[in-house]
Amino acid sequence: MTICLFLSFRSAAAPSTVESAKLDALVRTTPKLIRGLLHSAASASDPYTKDGPSPAFVLQLYFAELPDLESVLSRRGHLAALAASAEFPTLARAEIAHQAMVVRSFAVPDPTFKTPPGEPHCTYLVSYEGEAEDLNAWHAHYLDSHSEHMAQFPGIRELEIYTRLDWVSLAPWTRQHFMQRNKVVFDSTDALQAALHSPVRHAMREDFKRFPNFSGPNNHFAMATRVVRAR
Repeated sequence: MTICLFLSFRSAAAPSTVESAKLDALVRTTPKLIRGLLHSAASASDPYTKDGPSPAFVLQLYFAELPDLESVLSRRGHLAALAASAEFPTLARAEIAHQAMVVRSFAVPDPTFKTPPGEPHCTYLVSYEGEAEDLNAWHAHYLDSHSEHMAQFPGIRELEIYTRLDWVSLAPWTRQHFMQRNKVVFDSTDALQAALHSPVRHAMREDFKRFPNFSGPNNHFAMATRVVRAR
């Protein structure tokens, strides 16, 4: 089972080239990391949602074991450097939130990226931030039914759904407890846009109406994604 850490940065300022390079180096040298992604704000129109601007950055860090993830969030852990204004003057001033989650990966018809080497691909990050009346029924429907619709998006390259868990962190950042997140991944913003305006998106909306009862925000953000460290 794979565990994933989401680190979300909301900031009005973009980090300098030097700071961005330091962030890449920090991610690449993270102990026990098996994959590291940097999502930057992008935009795409969805016929059913208008959730405002995307976060400035989202770091998505994958680990094989929960203790490996918790180690980098200890008081003197590897990621503590992000709170040091001398090293990361822009990011240290950002509003930072984090959450560890279980990764559930789903097969898609063609997972081969057509993105030119060195170019970012496009990710649609979705979060369900409240509570379900019956969380078991909620996950059962989403994992069994809604995921089947998502996998049919034209041009989809990856599909992952994340469910929450308890984790230990001594990092000085807001802890989030979203009941679920998911992402669909495409070659480009244009490919995401085409998928969001396809019949699949309309079928998903009909399935949304059949979800077990839940409360809280449901946000959708388009992001430009760069692989900083691969599997």
